[in-house]
Amino acid sequence: MPIPVVCPTGLARPARPRYHRLSELGPVTAVAPSPVSTDPDPQLQRRLQQDSILVGGKTVYLNPFLYWRRFDANTDRWLREPGQLPEEQIQANRLRFYPELDWTLLDDQEAPIKDGAVEMFLKTLELISTFNPELNPGQLLEVERKMAVTKKKAFERWVERALRRREQQGLRERRRFDRDRVLRDWMEWFGLPATRRALLPISLLLVLAAAGGWWLGSQRPCQAVLVDPGIQRPSR
Repeated sequence: MPIPVVCPTGLARPARPRYHRLSELGPVTAVAPSPVSTDPDPQLQRRLQQDSILVGGKTVYLNPFLYWRRFDANTDRWLREPGQLPEEQIQANRLRFYPELDWTLLDDQEAPIKDGAVEMFLKTLELISTFNPELNPGQLLEVERKMAVTKKKAFERWVERALRRREQQGLRERRRFDRDRVLRDWMEWFGLPATRRALLPISLLLVLAAAGGWWLGSQRPCQAVLVDPGIQRPSR
């Protein structure tokens, strides 16, 4: 007779140290990883190799969006929206991730994209250090070096799309604000005493014209119009 195996319950999980920046955004909830198919897709495997690194026998994800199941809505908004980190912190880390660039030669369109990519590097390193607290400084440096090689273009494309969405949203808000302002100006103009005094004679003229047209139309009798039929009966 097989002996039933009873899994222990009620065991407290060891508390993980949390990074102070993410702790300010709200509690971080960890969930169990989803099962992976036994039939690997070559393209998926290639993307996973670019988005992960094996450090100390543990797989560390370099793509920050692979951690989205483990943080709340505030952290997700903090990660996705550019401009969440101080500008001084971004400028201090420019040469750290772009040592080959001369930032004074960048135009007004390239500079925000590069700064947004630097911000994505810093945010990703915060997430990695938060969800992998066992990594030492040497291992974090190894993660940072591979991330600077494999994720630079991806971060730039993401930031460019995010900035474009923000610009389009700002344009829609400005248009809505302009429509509301024009409508409010017209309502305020109609509410002025001088406007009411000027529109009163015009309103009376319109009412009199409508009443006169109705009266003239009612005085004209309706005449019956006899239509000669096109088909006549033959005479007998």
